[in-house]
Amino acid sequence: MTEPLFLRIPPNHDELEQIPAAVEEFAERDNWPPDLVFKLNLVLEELGVNIVNYSGATGAIEISLASDEETVTIEIADNGRPFNPLAELDTPDISAPLGERPVGGLGVHLVRSMMDELSYSREDGMNRLAMTKRKAG
Repeated sequence: MTEPLFLRIPPNHDELEQIPAAVEEFAERDNWPPDLVFKLNLVLEELGVNIVNYSGATGAIEISLASDEETVTIEIADNGRPFNPLAELDTPDISAPLGERPVGGLGVHLVRSMMDELSYSREDGMNRLAMTKRKAG
């Protein structure tokens, strides 16, 4: 098992740019397939952008990645307004024409569809989203 990765990133767009390189370096040590790295970077980008744009977070975004033989576990936490992405949104109708779709919700839908397990909690003034992705499949 690879030593976990911990990141603390100020909540602004420029700082989010350091996430992909850190994930890729971590993944290289653990020999992840490229499609897994792509999916996890996309998930972290969507969540990071949502935190920066909508949460009102003033403290660092905290990200942890851990890996065992079968799964990758990610936790992302912020001190923004309480928001449970697992309960707040209906699945968007992606078959509707663009002009008829409501604004927003696609990023959260993407995260929900790419990860195998998700759980949300609000602890000590922090939103915490824990996610698991199987390495195979």
